[in-house]
Amino acid sequence: MERFLCLLVGYICGNFLTAEWIAYKKTGGSSDSLGTGNPGMANIMEQLGFRYGIIVLLGDLAKTILAGVLGYLIGRGIGHIAVLYAGLGCVTGHNFPAWKRFRGGKGVSCTCMAVTIFLPVWGLLSCGAGMVGVLLSKSLPLGGVLITTAYLIPAFLLGGWEAGVLALILEALMISRHFPGLVLFFKGEGKQVDVLGKLREKTKSRNGK
Repeated sequence: MERFLCLLVGYICGNFLTAEWIAYKKTGGSSDSLGTGNPGMANIMEQLGFRYGIIVLLGDLAKTILAGVLGYLIGRGIGHIAVLYAGLGCVTGHNFPAWKRFRGGKGVSCTCMAVTIFLPVWGLLSCGAGMVGVLLSKSLPLGGVLITTAYLIPAFLLGGWEAGVLALILEALMISRHFPGLVLFFKGEGKQVDVLGKLREKTKSRNGK
């Protein structure tokens, strides 16, 4: 029962889509009508600017932290793994919000925070692996999948079989949400995101001023 309650409270937290709130405040409409329609940081940042993308990121991280805290309080009987159940619930709520007919985001930010609050060091290292993957491949889908892939072994070895199974579910969710992008990437047709290039351009423009 405690595991179910942790998942449920996490799912409820995940249903709050920061990108939807930002889109409504800025445009009066849904994020569905902006760019790719994805209610996530990357899309909002591209369509509305860096500042609003960061707000979406912070909001999604904050709701995952809230889910983890509530999960810890509710699931004391099952120990620290309660926060991972709540984190999984939050990712699921973000990806499949009931109030939007289960059409949500891709859950990268929520997943990053969910794995980090359970195993802080390995969570951060896994997120770092994903970032390196994005920088080298210029592919956001590949970077997202690398996060959960890098986390699998630490989850099983340090968290036990139950944490490992939850990590596998997070991996499956990440792959399923990014599958079309992964297919395009391996075909050489995927959208490229040159993070380093954009940073160089901003640096040059600032120096030019």
